[in-house]
Amino acid sequence: MSDHRFSEEQRAGLYRAIHERRDVRSQFLPDPIAPDVLARLLQAAHHAPSVGFMQPWDFIVIDSIDVKRAVKTLYDDANADAASNYSDERAAQYRRLKLEGIIDSPINLCITCDRQRGGPHVLGRNTMLETDLFSTCLAVQNLWLAARVEGIGVGWVSIVDPMRLAETLKLPAQVYPVAYLCLGYVSEFLPKPELEIAGWRSRLPLEQLLHGNTWAGEIEDDALLAALRNT
Repeated sequence: MSDHRFSEEQRAGLYRAIHERRDVRSQFLPDPIAPDVLARLLQAAHHAPSVGFMQPWDFIVIDSIDVKRAVKTLYDDANADAASNYSDERAAQYRRLKLEGIIDSPINLCITCDRQRGGPHVLGRNTMLETDLFSTCLAVQNLWLAARVEGIGVGWVSIVDPMRLAETLKLPAQVYPVAYLCLGYVSEFLPKPELEIAGWRSRLPLEQLLHGNTWAGEIEDDALLAALRNT
């Protein structure tokens, strides 16, 4: 047993945040987020790990209704294109889904990746050039979990053309918009992911996603498998 473990109460809080985190689209309240709370969320994001300690992220805090409306237009265009991927009842179900809260949420936040941060030779990035994007996603997850602890919902708007979004937000050429997020207090956190409740997809059983040593290998640790069934 490690002497570095958090207390049982602290561990329970972390796992609760992980399991109760939701992608929020429909439950935003208009209540403003206090500056000190938003600062804690941004600090949590900024303390994410990054390959070579490159810290490739920047944070664009958006409260302008004009900017929100411009991004909403980008979403509407991209969503119309995405809807054409489906047919019959699946298409009708897609159109019923609310997949963004751009105008509804008091704060929008774009987390970007500067693909030149750290110079041409970043430690650990020689063979996997996408690690700057991966690192930025860790900042997104840090912020998302911190937001859940604060009772704040987060929704990731991925149905948007990144090049048009970069133009709208006036990003430099080397900066890529990784995540456009909607932040705000909510009327509730749903008991399950909204897409699962809507019948779009269900969570896959973890046992089906485990491999032992190689892709074709099976997990032979019966104790691990039993522990998974009990969590």
